[in-house]
Amino acid sequence: MIFNIQRYSTHDGDGIRTLIFYKGCPLQCQWCSNPESQSFGQSVLYDSKSCKNFGDCALTVPEAISQNSNNGLEIKRELITDPEKLRDVCASKALTISGESLRVDELLAEVEKDLPFYREDGGVTLSGGEPLAQGKELVLLLQRLRQRSINTNMETSLHVKWALVERTIGLVNTFLVDLKHTDPVKFRQYINGNAHLVMENLEKLAYFGVNVVVRVPVIPGFNNSESEIQSMVDFVSTIKGINEIHFLPYHTFGVEKYRMLGMDYLFDSKAQLGEEELLPYIQYAESQGFKTKIGG
Repeated sequence: MIFNIQRYSTHDGDGIRTLIFYKGCPLQCQWCSNPESQSFGQSVLYDSKSCKNFGDCALTVPEAISQNSNNGLEIKRELITDPEKLRDVCASKALTISGESLRVDELLAEVEKDLPFYREDGGVTLSGGEPLAQGKELVLLLQRLRQRSINTNMETSLHVKWALVERTIGLVNTFLVDLKHTDPVKFRQYINGNAHLVMENLEKLAYFGVNVVVRVPVIPGFNNSESEIQSMVDFVSTIKGINEIHFLPYHTFGVEKYRMLGMDYLFDSKAQLGEEELLPYIQYAESQGFKTKIGG
């Protein structure tokens, strides 16, 4: 299931790229900037600031949506069994549905619209959510992209069974791997995941000689300290074949989405990081022989 296709991106790989965002992720990062990507099913977003109180959504699913005394909506998302009914109901677009099932040929048709812009170094980047957690259609898409000689990158946390990673080897040009922490306790506490699984998969992936770029999201209150960042850099330095680390500064661009999804944003009080705050991390990584970059 796809929740967004972003065109003409100059991030997440070289050149001009088409970003395909998959829905569904095995992790629950408290700072996630795409919270609508966490669920494998469709999500209902509601922007009360844009609501004109037409009431069409309440008429469509009265068991789940009602108008309240504040001239807005009360939404019981757990009672919405078929979100697709609401996709085009709201004329003001205050209520929208995130998530759409597209066939491989439909995705390819979207990608092929952008072929004239890729030139020699552009291409497609699969993101999410977690692309590797998707079904067999993911592999079919990768195969079709490879047949068309379209450069393909994949953003991944590697927090999946190894078999799901292994099936994509030879079909992805560059794996952009998020390494969030090496401390298993913090990893479990803040992300609800297994740090050892990620680290083991990263070692296995590099063993196959594929191109891997490690990306470290720097998060205040989670891993934003020299000792923690150095621990991650030191771990990567033990893996032969990985030569590049990017540092991604924490931002709050996705905060508004939590409100629209009816979710709490647990990092609301954290300040965004400036690039200058990452310079000690850059310097340490470069001292260990890595090529570095700030941002994606």
